[in-house]
Amino acid sequence: MDKDTELSVRRQCELLKICRSIIYYLPKGESEENLLLMREIDGLHMEDPSAGSRRMRAYLNRRGFGQVARSRVSRLMRLMGIDAVYPRKRTTIPGRRSGIYPYELGGLEITRPNQVWCTDITYIPMKRGFMYLCAIMDWHSRKILAWELSNTLDTDFCLRALNRAVEATGTVPEIFNTDQGCQFTSDEWIGRLKDLDVTISMDGKGRWLDNVVIERFWRSIKYEDIYLKAYENAWELERGTEAYMMRYNFERPHQALEEATPDEIYGGAVKLAA
Repeated sequence: MDKDTELSVRRQCELLKICRSIIYYLPKGESEENLLLMREIDGLHMEDPSAGSRRMRAYLNRRGFGQVARSRVSRLMRLMGIDAVYPRKRTTIPGRRSGIYPYELGGLEITRPNQVWCTDITYIPMKRGFMYLCAIMDWHSRKILAWELSNTLDTDFCLRALNRAVEATGTVPEIFNTDQGCQFTSDEWIGRLKDLDVTISMDGKGRWLDNVVIERFWRSIKYEDIYLKAYENAWELERGTEAYMMRYNFERPHQALEEATPDEIYGGAVKLAA
């Protein structure tokens, strides 16, 4: 093929509707035993998000993994991007550090689409290696507006998800809520939200309830799809995630949405009772 007519990798991925991280994916260099431990830690974290490395080690030992060293558990949790989270009363308000913004959703009644968007990153186990998933959600409707997979915990794939959400919806939220992870306190992320003229909101440190709607989504996709399917590789994971997102947005009724789908609420076809 003539070089002048060759398509870039980015354009080929756009035409094929796959993310570039799949093309460049290399299995993580962890042993099969560590991958098994990480899969178990992920499930335990879904069940008990307040568990730190000490309690996680005790869980693993009780489940027949032998005397796993706490240092090993701690390292794997860091690799997975997992921190112990727990609700607590905020008794002091610290001075704002660079990149950290206050939580703007306390007491706020969220009554319409695009009032608040939120995002988070989660670890996704596969039979061979693992990936990370970032999703952008509309808080009111629970609709997933965009998502990206990556083999690294960098800011770039979060920005790609954000830009895809803006492009797909043709709008921006009034408020965007995240946790205080390094991706969301980075200059690149903060700068992009400021360019979009969005109010920035961040969870209190260790307060998973501050971003509870997307935490519940992680439970849904993992228990309804990821853990059941045990995808072989990144290519299968990409296709399976796409299929799940379509079902979740357009077909799956939500009890919290009065049995409507996220797309019906987001698009205004169904109105929630006041």
